[in-house]
Amino acid sequence: MLVQRNAAKCKKRSRNSSRTTALRFIPLGGVGEIGKNMNVLEYGDDMLVIDCGLMFPDEEMLGIDFVIPDPAYLLENKKKIRGIIITHGHDDHIGALPFILPELDCPVYATKLTLGLIKGKLEEIAPDYELKAHEIVAGDEIELGCFKVRPFSVCHSIPDGVGYAIYTPVGVVLHTGDFKLDPTPIDGRATDYALLATLGKEGVLLMLSDSTNVERDGFTPSERMVGKTMEQTFRLYRNKRIIISSFASNLHRVQQVIETATRFNRKVVLIGRSMVANVARARELGYMDVDDDVFVQPSQIEDFPHNKLVVITTGSQGEPFSGLVLMSRGNHKYIKLGSKDLVVISALPVPGNERLVHRTINDLFRQGCEVIYEAEQNVHVSGHASREELKMMLSLVNPTYFVPLHGEYRHLVRHKQLAEEVGMPARNVFILEKGDVLSITKKQARTSKKVPVGAYIVDGRTYGDLKGGLLGERKDLAEDGVVCISIAHDPYGNLVAPVSVESRGFLHRLDANELYSNIEEAVEKAVKTFRMGNKAGKKDDDVASRVKSAVRKVLRKFSLSPPVILVMVNEVQGNGYASKIAQGELAR
Repeated sequence: MLVQRNAAKCKKRSRNSSRTTALRFIPLGGVGEIGKNMNVLEYGDDMLVIDCGLMFPDEEMLGIDFVIPDPAYLLENKKKIRGIIITHGHDDHIGALPFILPELDCPVYATKLTLGLIKGKLEEIAPDYELKAHEIVAGDEIELGCFKVRPFSVCHSIPDGVGYAIYTPVGVVLHTGDFKLDPTPIDGRATDYALLATLGKEGVLLMLSDSTNVERDGFTPSERMVGKTMEQTFRLYRNKRIIISSFASNLHRVQQVIETATRFNRKVVLIGRSMVANVARARELGYMDVDDDVFVQPSQIEDFPHNKLVVITTGSQGEPFSGLVLMSRGNHKYIKLGSKDLVVISALPVPGNERLVHRTINDLFRQGCEVIYEAEQNVHVSGHASREELKMMLSLVNPTYFVPLHGEYRHLVRHKQLAEEVGMPARNVFILEKGDVLSITKKQARTSKKVPVGAYIVDGRTYGDLKGGLLGERKDLAEDGVVCISIAHDPYGNLVAPVSVESRGFLHRLDANELYSNIEEAVEKAVKTFRMGNKAGKKDDDVASRVKSAVRKVLRKFSLSPPVILVMVNEVQGNGYASKIAQGELAR
């Protein structure tokens, strides 16, 4: 009945639209990768966005903070957007909002804690933007254009997560969000099996599901198992200071650590800006019940015996400037690790972060402390469903069409195979790439041409296209170094000062004298030749181009991989210089 009412409503609004007969599903991120989750449902003149997350950079993205989806398609259609609905408060689902939302300026629908975390990010990165926030709870019904949205409870590694049943003019779309089927959740808020079973009986047109743990057999253990492990760890290491590193957003984990510390008469120190902010927000909103006197400030650490402290810190993914990594290098302001310390890394490496995490573990051992990590003991459980849970979800919902989300490409393929194992026809399961358009009617589903899609890199508070020159320039500088040439000439092209040559990251200092001499000679000759052949209409860019060509010939004799060449041309005008970098882009 809901579907019929929504269809009638949408036909009135979009009677003249040729696209009203098909529902379009478009992933703008979160397929073929872990992170950057953003999906679009579109019908006629109505568009609904699901999540708006970031992805952490790989090691090749030198100095980049994170990556966010390209909002071009959304900006092009911003008048159609009826709202952004958010599944939960992890960065890979909300982290791009401070950069994209001010440009879209549309309402955001999320649960209480998730909205609190979103507001915190906006206050930090986009403080002038006024959020159009709408708080929702599981069981609500929200009308957004042609879509009627019903959030339902799911269990995950952060409180207040939801999935969505979305009633559209052609049928029900079910988005599971990130989930697992934990029978004993910390907050007593289990995944809503009853609703899923009801929807399965009534009929689900399209199911979109988390694929992260599809390669893991069995069931994902309950979060309570980690609590038992923590209890044992505290008993075994009574005489050591305990440092526990976890995701700052894993508030259930943090809650369990704090409760265990209290039982063992230890004070708690929070290290890391995101850890401090998330715990403060959770306490403020009533998601964490902890007395103030449990905590001590980092500056007070030396006032307490080692066996009376627990430190909860960020850095479980080996982030370069996180609390744990600074400790592992001996550079932390308040904590110096040694033989009286135990470090527990209570997280698994996110795909792509393995080398950073292993390097951190090695550095921790070098500090002389003992280290426990997931490979050894049950100090971490995932927040994502394993194979048997994914099978149960598919069997409960029994969708007509299925699109696996939230995983690298191999995860999507494995999830497709799993769907076929439980009886879905292969033709009804779609593995999509970013920007693919899945068009669905009541009779069929098919992929059509892609929409514009890409990614933006964020460095500080600015961002730009991933395909732009910034990463390429940094890679060139990192791999081959740079040679800088500075020349000064008068209006007639005569050199009025010695040629200046500087290099960084290109060659050993012992080899520099001969090379510098050859470069200076080549530059002087190039400038002289250029001046003699171009008495009128001389341009600094032309001079720089001639100089760059001459320097490149010299450098080829010294290296198979020439460095970046940067030429600065200064022209003397009267009593001063008019200085600029001519053709100063990072070019070879």
